[in-house]
Amino acid sequence: MEKQIKAPLSNETALSLNAGDYIYITGTIYTARDAAHLRMNETLDKNEPLPITLENNIIYYMGPSPAREGRPIGSAGPTTASRMDKYAPRLLDLGLKGMIGKGKRSDAVKDAIVRNGAVYFAAVGGAGALLSKSITASEVVAYDDLGTEAIRKLEVENFPVIVVIDAKGNNLYETAVKEISEDNV
Repeated sequence: MEKQIKAPLSNETALSLNAGDYIYITGTIYTARDAAHLRMNETLDKNEPLPITLENNIIYYMGPSPAREGRPIGSAGPTTASRMDKYAPRLLDLGLKGMIGKGKRSDAVKDAIVRNGAVYFAAVGGAGALLSKSITASEVVAYDDLGTEAIRKLEVENFPVIVVIDAKGNNLYETAVKEISEDNV
């Protein structure tokens, strides 16, 4: 099913999404990769406030290439989500509502998604130039010293993703493999 959604995500929207849904996101999302996640974790360990609000927000695991003249951002493809798995449950427990990346997630992340009524989306790897066309604005909001791994605030319009793990714990990667193997029996 295709759906248009707004970001930040409401609880109702997150709960309405199902593994396998094709989604177009419009609104505000944030980027953060490995180095930014490590720094956020260290900040939380010191009982200091994070530089962004997690509540109902979506983090896109992406570090862009330099922007071409007249564009807000360069190529903006997803990075492998599992590299953030050691940090994701903590961030989900603090209100993060969605994550965008590519690849599988750990059982601990899946459990945290279900516990918090969140969702994991996949963006198509290798399509960074195409994905960047859905980004209308980009601004570094934290950790500028990290370069491409700084936290960015993005404004997106009809940003295409697929629901991989929904708030009920359904995992597209598992169900798709099962369907394919059953079809080949």
